[in-house]
Amino acid sequence: MPQPDLTPTLTPAGPTLAPRYRDRHTAAPSGPAPSSPTHTPRNPYLRLFTLPGTRAFTAGNLIARLPMGMFGVSAVIMIAAAYDSYALAGGVTATGMTAGALTAPWIARLVDRYGQARIAVPATAYAVLGHLVLLLCVHEKAPVWALFATTALTATSPNTGGMSRARWAHLLKGDRDALHTANAFEQATDELCFMLGPVVAALLCSTLFPEAGTLVGAALFLTGVLIFAAQRSTEPPVSPRTATGSPLRVPGMAPLLAVFLATGAVFGSMEVVTVAFVDGPVAGPVLALQAAGSFAAGLLYGRAHRTVRLRTCLAAMAVLLTLPMLAASTGSLLALSGGLLLAGMATAPTLVTGMGLVQRLTPASQLNEGMALAVTALLGGIAAGSATGGWAADHAPFASFGFLIPASAAALALALCAATRVGVRA
Repeated sequence: MPQPDLTPTLTPAGPTLAPRYRDRHTAAPSGPAPSSPTHTPRNPYLRLFTLPGTRAFTAGNLIARLPMGMFGVSAVIMIAAAYDSYALAGGVTATGMTAGALTAPWIARLVDRYGQARIAVPATAYAVLGHLVLLLCVHEKAPVWALFATTALTATSPNTGGMSRARWAHLLKGDRDALHTANAFEQATDELCFMLGPVVAALLCSTLFPEAGTLVGAALFLTGVLIFAAQRSTEPPVSPRTATGSPLRVPGMAPLLAVFLATGAVFGSMEVVTVAFVDGPVAGPVLALQAAGSFAAGLLYGRAHRTVRLRTCLAAMAVLLTLPMLAASTGSLLALSGGLLLAGMATAPTLVTGMGLVQRLTPASQLNEGMALAVTALLGGIAAGSATGGWAADHAPFASFGFLIPASAAALALALCAATRVGVRA
């Protein structure tokens, strides 16, 4: 008896079974072909979500990722209200950021070795417990050392964005165009969460009580990770660990991380110098325009059929970052807003291209660890950029002087990329 044709067919949404069973030894019927029972969306983003399970894990990841933009602002408002010290609030949040940057690669290594669900859930639960303990310490006005100790010892939040990108890399293996679109979607999601998170946190803390932002953020974070981890059908299988040592040893990885470090300095310095220049309640909305520009550019970049070289993205960033500096020199807040919106349009394409290189350089068995190292480099650059931007704001010989720092950091990233030929042989 002839067997039906079950040969896999490549469709825009990935490999799937042939749309109709057909006898290999029977001629195709004459006349017009029957219409396909399913319609494949032309929009590349909609095509991503025709894959089974992608909507569920994306929804969980979105819920889990929003608090990443909430925790910092919530902690600053909460600590400053209780201790009447923004210096203390900034020091505690900086400690948490530094500790998280150091622990992220180790947590990601465990994720690669044992799977996302087995590691992400307990790591998240412990991190949420840390946020709640910090809240209690602040509410009871515990000694200052307790705030620093709690923040440093519970910085175990897993890299939810990295785990989501790892799922796309697993599901879209071999389809570089679709993976490029998925990476662009993830970067646009990052920008959206870091644009909305501070606004939601500030609203909760100001309208309810100072601890409200931390409470809501902790609840969302745990709920989102539980939903995300429950989607086992899309979780990448644990690969045999054939590579030895850290992904840092992979040729090309160290120079790429150096570029990420300089790129992070762009973001950290831009935030501080913009807030210092505007110096008022509209500083947050003005700064959010940079994230809005990045969000829009990320979505457009994901629809492109080819990626741009990292060097080209960095060159565009270096050029566009001169716009806020020129706009600030005019003293016009409207001009600065427009300059930040345009400058932000280089952010998402640069990070999408950079993360794509990380995925191509890193062995499959160490993918989460490789992306966590990239995030650590970005956070290190953000911390350095924040410190440098703060110094420039305090010692500025003229009003727009501080905006030289992010422009210089972008030029440094471009120079490092060109000198080390990052991505040329990836």
